[in-house]
Amino acid sequence: MFPAISIADALKRKDPNVNILFVGAKGRLEMKKVPEAGYEIIGLPVAGVQRRLTWKNLQVPFRLVKSLRQSKRIIKDFGPDVVVGVGGYASGPVVRVAERRHIPVLLQEQNSYAGVTNRLLARRASKICVAYERMDKYFPGDKIILTGNPVREELIPSEDKKKEALRHFDLSPEMKTVLVIGGSLGARSVNEGIMSHLQDFEKKNVQMIWQCGRQYHHQAVRAMSPYSLPNIRLVDFIERMDLAYAAADVIISRAGAGTISELALVKKPVILVPSPNVAEDHQTRNARSLADRDAAILVQDADAPYLLVQKAFEVLEHEERAQSLSEHIAEIAKPDSAGKIAEEVFKLMQP
Repeated sequence: MFPAISIADALKRKDPNVNILFVGAKGRLEMKKVPEAGYEIIGLPVAGVQRRLTWKNLQVPFRLVKSLRQSKRIIKDFGPDVVVGVGGYASGPVVRVAERRHIPVLLQEQNSYAGVTNRLLARRASKICVAYERMDKYFPGDKIILTGNPVREELIPSEDKKKEALRHFDLSPEMKTVLVIGGSLGARSVNEGIMSHLQDFEKKNVQMIWQCGRQYHHQAVRAMSPYSLPNIRLVDFIERMDLAYAAADVIISRAGAGTISELALVKKPVILVPSPNVAEDHQTRNARSLADRDAAILVQDADAPYLLVQKAFEVLEHEERAQSLSEHIAEIAKPDSAGKIAEEVFKLMQP
């Protein structure tokens, strides 16, 4: 979603008169966030197959057929010159209809392991913009363009922003800071790892910004209550991620593709805990691609309750290690990815 919005913003910067329509999946976060970003969005009833046994899976083919019918009407009414697919549930039916009508299609693959939707659609796509090297094992090599993932470039930290960030979170400039981000809903294993080592933050004189997620907030508050922990800022959601990144000396995070692209621009030491609850385990593949380049530390989800805080303190205590991680993750950053993708979109519009 956020890469898609970044691409739309880049298209608008290059041509303020460009007409943009989003198509998303009903009930998903994009139906709220895209209008907040100033764009129109139409929702389709499409949904993915659940991994667990549930009657909802019986609805999937019917939802897909209905979504294809609606996509035909959307394409006819809007009359796009180019369709951009970013791999979400709604990409499949819309891109399929566009391909059948010989409308140029650009796919944007965010992960190091290509998603099923993009792999199925790649054969007829005009161009495929990717964030990782060696993606020709999934896509036709002559269609691949290495652009990186579009990110919010206002997240890039600076010394001035770090001072602002420490004031914003009421943190001490004399202490090292751990930033924990488990996503808006939180991450159980990450939170367990923090909760079981709360006293260590006081002993080590380390401060923390801890985004625990809405559904874990009450549990986290209860875990903190026996201790005096003035150096921990517990929140269920962080509005100013730019300031959170700027304040951090080490970051603990899930390994979603968009998040990794942001972390590469932030250039801070990172510990990645891949979520095991995502399609085709792509977060583990993302994290391993960085760990193999010494650009991040990989901690498996099952090990997080025991190893996470230990690994964070090790990084903080070894300046050379922290510097090495920062330098290597910076090497994979792709500034202005959205602008590069927008250029490719406009090229496809040319007769």
